[in-house]
Amino acid sequence: MKKIFVCVLLSITSFALLAQDNTRNDPRIQKQQNKKNEKKDRINALLKLEEEGDPAFKKQSIFGFKAASDGYGISYEKGKYKTPKRTLLFQFELNEKKNPKEEKTASSQNIFGQVNSVIYGKANNFYQFKIGLGQQHLIGGKANKNGVAVSYLYAGGFSLGMLKPYYVDVENVTTRERTRKKFTDTADSNSYAIIGASGFTYGWKELIIKPGVHAKAAMRFDYGRFNEMVTAIEAGMNAEYYFNEIQQMILNKPKNFFFNAYISIEFGRRR
Repeated sequence: MKKIFVCVLLSITSFALLAQDNTRNDPRIQKQQNKKNEKKDRINALLKLEEEGDPAFKKQSIFGFKAASDGYGISYEKGKYKTPKRTLLFQFELNEKKNPKEEKTASSQNIFGQVNSVIYGKANNFYQFKIGLGQQHLIGGKANKNGVAVSYLYAGGFSLGMLKPYYVDVENVTTRERTRKKFTDTADSNSYAIIGASGFTYGWKELIIKPGVHAKAAMRFDYGRFNEMVTAIEAGMNAEYYFNEIQQMILNKPKNFFFNAYISIEFGRRR
């Protein structure tokens, strides 16, 4: 019995050694190992740069998709590393702001069963294009390729508000003629039956520009601090002031000041 056990043990050991030797000689395994070693050496070099006071990277470009408490938007950011912990930021945003009282309501149904909806009381679509200058400061982060770098940032600049009249498709209850009108011109519900919203493309010729300023403060959580690819989550607060009043809903008082909280998912590249 002992002889059989010893023979089996020797066979298993020999097989394991042979498999290990074949793994070492496998070109694919060696290639993967070389890539890991190269990445490790590169990260060590970047760490050494930061220890000596030089930024590991020079620039970054980041795209973001934002969900706010009063709307949504997209952003683009150019960053220039000044020190290992400080980055100069140039930011651009395009957003649509929603009023909390906006609510889509079914207004009619066509012959194909499709339901047309409308936002009753909506006066204007409110868009904004923002240009900002700011700084990002690194609070801390793990010194490895998969570490999370925690930073705070602040920025401010100019905001260009854009009001587009909200158009709806209506039918004259007397003549049965169908036309498109601003919702603000359909206050006499006895004259018009609202069919539905006219869509995104209508009203741009009557766009009204409202200049203003903005400021924001946020925290950014950057996954993979020493990777060339940027994957981050940003959460913060934003304040805007427009020099002229903004009217979004008919029954709401126009206002100049807006405040919101937001969260943004960001992707980009460092170099």
